[in-house]
Amino acid sequence: MKKMIGILLLLALLLSGCGSGRAVKVDVSSDTLYVKAVDNLPKDFILGMDVSSVLAEEASGVKYYNFAGEEQDLFRTLAENGVTHIRVRVWNHPYDAEGRGFGGGNNDIEKAVEIGKRATQVGMKLIVDFHYSDFWADPGKQMAPLAWKDMDIETKTEAVYDYTRDSLKQLRDAGVQVGMVQLGNETNGALCGETTWFNIQFLMAAGSKAVREVFPKALVAVHFANPENAESYASYASKLDYYNLDYDVFASSYYPYWHGTLDNLSAVLGNIAQTYGKKVMVMETSYAYTDADTDFSGNTIGAGGGVAKPYPYTVQGQANSVQSVVETVANTPGGIGVCYWEGAWISVGQNSWEENSAKWEQFGSGWASSYAAAYDPDDAGKWYGGSAVDNQAFFDADGRPLESLKLFGLLRGGNEPEITVDAIEDSELVVDLNGVIELPETVNAVMTDNSRQAVPVTWEIDEAQMKAMLESGPAKYDIVGEAGGLEAHCYVSMVEFNFLSNPGFESGEADPWIVTDLGKTEQLYVEDKATDSLSGSWHMHFWSAAPGSVAFTLEQPVEGLRSGTYQYAISIMGGDCGETDIYAYVKIDGEIVGRAPMGISGYGNWDTGRIEDIAYAEGQEITVGISVKCAGEGNGAWGKIDDAMLNSVG
Repeated sequence: MKKMIGILLLLALLLSGCGSGRAVKVDVSSDTLYVKAVDNLPKDFILGMDVSSVLAEEASGVKYYNFAGEEQDLFRTLAENGVTHIRVRVWNHPYDAEGRGFGGGNNDIEKAVEIGKRATQVGMKLIVDFHYSDFWADPGKQMAPLAWKDMDIETKTEAVYDYTRDSLKQLRDAGVQVGMVQLGNETNGALCGETTWFNIQFLMAAGSKAVREVFPKALVAVHFANPENAESYASYASKLDYYNLDYDVFASSYYPYWHGTLDNLSAVLGNIAQTYGKKVMVMETSYAYTDADTDFSGNTIGAGGGVAKPYPYTVQGQANSVQSVVETVANTPGGIGVCYWEGAWISVGQNSWEENSAKWEQFGSGWASSYAAAYDPDDAGKWYGGSAVDNQAFFDADGRPLESLKLFGLLRGGNEPEITVDAIEDSELVVDLNGVIELPETVNAVMTDNSRQAVPVTWEIDEAQMKAMLESGPAKYDIVGEAGGLEAHCYVSMVEFNFLSNPGFESGEADPWIVTDLGKTEQLYVEDKATDSLSGSWHMHFWSAAPGSVAFTLEQPVEGLRSGTYQYAISIMGGDCGETDIYAYVKIDGEIVGRAPMGISGYGNWDTGRIEDIAYAEGQEITVGISVKCAGEGNGAWGKIDDAMLNSVG
């Protein structure tokens, strides 16, 4: 009798979903979504999705549907459409002293267990993303949990081991199928409050040891961001090898807006795979299906340019972006998978900011609540709010799946319906204030297969408006038009005449700028990254870890000027620089005749050094430049220099 009861209890446990679960059948078709097949995609290739916010979303009243229009468990819908793994972030204690959640899903280990059980029920494996912090960890901040804040490295290493082991045991005891465990999140030279690799490797080794003990078959992953900085990635991999860290997967974030080309991604990851014998993957990627906001809280990506936009912000553009990332990783040596970031983090309501804010605060369904100030007062505590990626989800604001979700189930066989126009590609134009505005007569129609076809365009602007643009000084305008029945945009930058060559480094090289390294600056080169540029996509980049090692000048001799009065300007931004001595300067016949002090105060805070009333006589030798010295602090001094200008004022 006892034996029979035991058997019945076991069956009940399995049926409840606490066992291994069964894979859901993938049977996907689409009449409209174009999907290029990824040849030779391995059967075990990871097609993952991070849905860490789902429990907070559901608590806020969000409902998810399947393609039949029926309300359905999100995890089943994802599995039915080809998603194989679910990723979940884990924070140590994302709550204030009164137990109020910091937001972002309030993702502690208890939330991870619940998410893991639901993923396991439908045959998906879990990727566990330990941040080793109480809230968001990323390249800009790697804060230790409050409980570990004052620990020395030996005590903290032991804490990491105990916490990782105990958390994984909770997952194992709940029957969760764990396929991979991350030792930190986007750990670009920092982890859990530690900023030297000598200390970081102790923490990672402790986490790895715990994974091997509790889930010996799970892959151990490290995770970094900014693959466009190939030298940094090579350095990370070299450091891990030097310290003989026990890990399996070198993972990268890759967001097309910021992280360079796919060719570069493949080269960087492939080099690491072949040099160190590691598996590689993209742990985070996403793409916008619209530039509209749906929850009254601003989005990371919107209209107006300023970032790389290799695909339209459409449902098809979203699918093409993810397909290209999958194809790139699958064809990279050692490539094992791609994981989409927060594909279900949609609006919790569409009535008002006030209604949504109450839910974000109560349930943690926004990126941060006001209570996060207890841990992160300078960022989350000031800028808390809703989802910044609702326009990058695979579900609309009502929780209904977008056609692009079918991508995962169509990648192996492909899907090629009739190719049609998907969107009109944005145009950009730079016009001298003393010149003539000549808008393009044709623009590119982006087809569903991401090819381009030129089509005529009609712009909604008259001569009087163009005259006003020429007379209103430097500014940027969004000119709207119509092409092929769709809206077109031309972003026109009106600029003053500049006597400098390559003033914004858009040639992709420094020349004719002269770079003189006065210290031992580790990185000092021209970089292609639109999000870090004041305009265009190129700028001068610098970074160095050692204190006091950032010291250089950047200058350009200027020829062909007529006698007159001129002004010079150049801009800089950066971080972690500590005490600085930075200034723009002008030299005439070798002597500095003008100097403008400049400062660095954080990402995106551009400071422009401007020198006015420069008296110049024809035949003199004139040189303009910038001098940069940074003591550095924390993760190493870094910065960007862009948009130099020398123009006549009389």
